[in-house]
Amino acid sequence: MARIGIKDVQAMKQQGDKIVMLTAYDYPSARIAEAAGVDMILVGDSLGMVVLGYDDTIKVTLDDMLHHSKAVARGSEHAMVITDLPFMTYQTSLEDAMRNAGRLLQEGGAQAVKLEGGVHMAETVRRLVQVGIPVVGHIGLTPQSINQLGGYKVQGRTPEAAERLLEDAIALQQAGAFCIVLETVPAPLAELITQRLAIPVIGIGAGAACDGQVLVWHDLLSYHTSFLTRHIPRHVKEYAHVGDDMRKAIEQYAAEVRDGSFPTPEQSFRMSKEALAELTEARP
Repeated sequence: MARIGIKDVQAMKQQGDKIVMLTAYDYPSARIAEAAGVDMILVGDSLGMVVLGYDDTIKVTLDDMLHHSKAVARGSEHAMVITDLPFMTYQTSLEDAMRNAGRLLQEGGAQAVKLEGGVHMAETVRRLVQVGIPVVGHIGLTPQSINQLGGYKVQGRTPEAAERLLEDAIALQQAGAFCIVLETVPAPLAELITQRLAIPVIGIGAGAACDGQVLVWHDLLSYHTSFLTRHIPRHVKEYAHVGDDMRKAIEQYAAEVRDGSFPTPEQSFRMSKEALAELTEARP
């Protein structure tokens, strides 16, 4: 089965087929996502928070993204792999953006990169596309700008802010982005933007009218256990509670080690009585 490409994704929008995107950060999660039939796998810089334990995405480096992108690319054969350009790897200059985006494709195995920003990043998107690097735009709540935004807040609620988001979306499309991610905006605004654009719009916290949806692996699976204090975003639906199941399994393992019920003969290896006897007889 051939890998999904840009034309496939754009055809899905034209045909009204919903696009399924999911984050993944390592080989086994990529294999599972692939087997489940997702269309696009995003190696998001959200790995800084859900894998590396940072408070935000700003501390994530290009080396971090390359490391995880390689693993996901090895685990994926059909889904399109898109990798985030981390903070300050593309904002400083066009040369930096091209060099670092090129590394994510050449070394990281991605088929496209994602970057945050609208009108002010349009020239960067245009240049990347010109040199053959497919680009996904990201507007709305942009986590790399969290210090400027003042928190993880809904974007585009006022007429002025909504107009700016629409302008951002159009600018990204005109610059050559083949898709955009629209994060944490009112559903009616997301619907308007989706209707106005010829390229697919993937929503996260942006309502059902988008051309597709993306969720974070750890949110969808509730990979975090219930005894940990954490905020569950409004847009998240937990389809399983893997974290609790993992904790319970490890608790059982620990208890069985301590009471001596694990391992049993079934989990142990044998040797012949003759070999054991020869060994014991040979020693004083």
